[in-house]
Amino acid sequence: MRAIKRVGVTAIAVGLLAAGCGGGDQPIGNTSSSNPQASTSSGGAQGAYKKGGTVTIANVGGQTWPCQFNPFNPAVNQQALGFVYEPLTFVNVLKTGETTPMLATSFAWSPKKDSIVFTIRSGVKWSDGQAFSADDVAFTFNLMKQQPALDLYSLWTGAGLTSVTAAGDKVTLQFKAPAEPYFFNFANQIGIVPKHIWSTGDAAAKSATWANTKPVGTGAFTVASCSSNNISYVANGTYWQPGKPYLEKVQYPAYLDNNPANLDLQSGKAQWGGQYIPNIDKFYKSKSPENNYWFPPTANVAIIPNLDPSHKITSNLAIRQAIAYALDREQISKIGESGYQPAANQAGVVTPTFDKYFDKDALTAAGYDKPNPDKAKQLLQTAGYSSSNPLKLSVITVTGYTDWDASLAVVKQQLATVGIELTIQDLQQQSYNQKLFTGDYDLAYSSQSGGPTPYYELRQLLYSKNSAPIGKQASSNYQRYMKPEVDALFDQYASADPDTQVKLIKQISSYMIKDVPLIPTTESVDWYQYNTKDIDGWPTQDNPFAQPAPYNIPDVGQVLSNLYSKSAQK
Repeated sequence: MRAIKRVGVTAIAVGLLAAGCGGGDQPIGNTSSSNPQASTSSGGAQGAYKKGGTVTIANVGGQTWPCQFNPFNPAVNQQALGFVYEPLTFVNVLKTGETTPMLATSFAWSPKKDSIVFTIRSGVKWSDGQAFSADDVAFTFNLMKQQPALDLYSLWTGAGLTSVTAAGDKVTLQFKAPAEPYFFNFANQIGIVPKHIWSTGDAAAKSATWANTKPVGTGAFTVASCSSNNISYVANGTYWQPGKPYLEKVQYPAYLDNNPANLDLQSGKAQWGGQYIPNIDKFYKSKSPENNYWFPPTANVAIIPNLDPSHKITSNLAIRQAIAYALDREQISKIGESGYQPAANQAGVVTPTFDKYFDKDALTAAGYDKPNPDKAKQLLQTAGYSSSNPLKLSVITVTGYTDWDASLAVVKQQLATVGIELTIQDLQQQSYNQKLFTGDYDLAYSSQSGGPTPYYELRQLLYSKNSAPIGKQASSNYQRYMKPEVDALFDQYASADPDTQVKLIKQISSYMIKDVPLIPTTESVDWYQYNTKDIDGWPTQDNPFAQPAPYNIPDVGQVLSNLYSKSAQK
């Protein structure tokens, strides 16, 4: 489980919604898919399969399980969204934002794209047997308004959402201005919760921190049992997709380190992996013809400096610039990530995926196109540091992420040559999240989520309304970057034409270069290993019906609902 909830990005040349984004009432399905094996539930093979089989996930979390399943809590929602809770639609960024129906069967935008009406699916039941309805959808969104800590994508405060109402089987979201780019967030990334549970007791009073140990959802699986060492999910017997899920069980062991998880993947004890494996062809692929992998590109991995004025060193621009100039990102990629993750750039735009948004000339003009340790030393001297008086900093990371440890070892060595002594603090995931979310750190190594254009990742990283004061939990923008002129650029994006959107992204990335609010090191990929000895129906490069890594939400639900056991078919 990578530290922060992520959704991937790939070579997408057009806007978010390839299907179902018109002004009329649009069905949301795989209408643009050319793959004959695509089903109406976002992937997998056509036809029903007999139930049976178990898939075991080897995905390093760097902690034991807290057995909490709150879909509004980014520290634990990777075990809840997709498994138990579902969104209104599923947006597949690996297929140019293609949408498929989930809890909504269709939607219709107003001509100005400032309101949207969803038709809510009938006949769906919550896993406790109660009926699901449009009231649950409206309740979920209004709960996020009542308790802003739940509004992880700043829909009410930043996207201009003004009301959410239910009438019959319709739910209407009204915005102050055109809101189409936010569809990815409100339709795809919000797990709908049951009103009859979340409107009472601690669920209502403490929604952001409620443990929710026995989650009730509409998803394909329910939580059968949970211990610190393993989560066991079982098929939801009342799931609304006929015949699904095909699997009977999902086992999710807690791994504290990549090495034992990699061994379980190598042997086939676990069938679905989501972590770095060095020398993967020799260690993993060569051990069995059923061992496979695929690493689609995603977003950025970066050093996140604390920009709050209380952190006087990391809020100093000269210090951040020195770190950015000192890094040889190609070496970090080669040594830390075995070259599987390419070098990133200070503009924060993933290339070549989003080349049209990338202002290479601006990067070169600022001198960030190649390492410049001499420039780094000069900047440190202006701040009062030198090789005889080194700057001492610490960076937090997640224990067990062996690739991050290897990358940070390279970073440490490179910074030492310019006069910065870096201490690496490996923390369990829960402790890491707590420090990151509340701003209790100097530097953090982190990976944020992305989307169909650089806008989605950059908005999470830089939009001030996603942040929070030190000591309070931020939903993203953990470095506390506050820039009104950058917020204004994000706010213009929704109503801009495609050419203007490209220009806006270039303007936003110019602040990445000028202010160095974070320091990208490598371009992240989806770590994804899968074993086909018994389990099949996996997403592949030829059939990318969902992002394939088990830490992607809500994609994990799409994958699990399409997997099946070959032995159960005999």
